[in-house]
Amino acid sequence: MTAARVLCVLAGVAGVGYGALLLWDNSPTVLLRIAVWAAVGVVVHDFVFAPLCAAAGLAGRRLIPARWLSPVAIAALCSVVLVALAIPVYGRPGMRPDNPTVLNRDYPTGFWIALGIVWACVPLYYLLTRLLPVGQDQAVERERTDDVERQPPP
Repeated sequence: MTAARVLCVLAGVAGVGYGALLLWDNSPTVLLRIAVWAAVGVVVHDFVFAPLCAAAGLAGRRLIPARWLSPVAIAALCSVVLVALAIPVYGRPGMRPDNPTVLNRDYPTGFWIALGIVWACVPLYYLLTRLLPVGQDQAVERERTDDVERQPPP
């Protein structure tokens, strides 16, 4: 086993130990609720989110031109992350008239601005790749299998 793998295993064991330490003081009822939420998360991911992503990917391959596919996929991933981050604050939970300091920002507007910036980068990426003189794939396609330079003598 290499040193990097040993360090990764040690970091994983340390993370599991720290998580167990954080859970140690909770009652069995709270631990059961945590386990149920974790199980629901796995089920929702495996049986809802993953198939939807696979279907969107297949549909995207057929509907979106190949040159646009990568930037659209990245923008879609960033959009999903933004939505996941916006869920806890979008409805402004905890906001009361007697405490205006809780969530005092306009999160819905910020969310839509961030989403607009992400999707505005898709045509920007396309334009920048069109303006570059030679793309990486084009340079590789011009080479042949015998385009290997002579090796220097030993």
